[in-house]
Amino acid sequence: MSDQAQVVRTHYPRLRAPVYFNRLAFPLFRRKPKRFEDRLGGVSVYTDDEPVKGTPLKIEIFLPDGTTVVCRAEVAWVETLPVGAPARCDVGLRFIAIRPGDRERLSSVTENV
Repeated sequence: MSDQAQVVRTHYPRLRAPVYFNRLAFPLFRRKPKRFEDRLGGVSVYTDDEPVKGTPLKIEIFLPDGTTVVCRAEVAWVETLPVGAPARCDVGLRFIAIRPGDRERLSSVTENV
């Protein structure tokens, strides 16, 4: 893994909460792909599904207090993990849209990688 990839991953703390994600529908007319700033941050998750880098997703994160955080994200990177790892893939999810205050709510269920 390159040093650049390692630096990028520090912006994606490990999510320690159940998460459900599904692919956002594509518009009928293709537009130039948007590039999103990392200012909204993101999270990394383990998953047995292997999403494609750049795929837009709607994600729902289930917090221990019984509430959820719903936001939109884009797959920033995908790493296939070896046999015996916690899951088949380690995935970085870059936030595209998240409500004000929800990042702080997530801080209780994230840890730096």
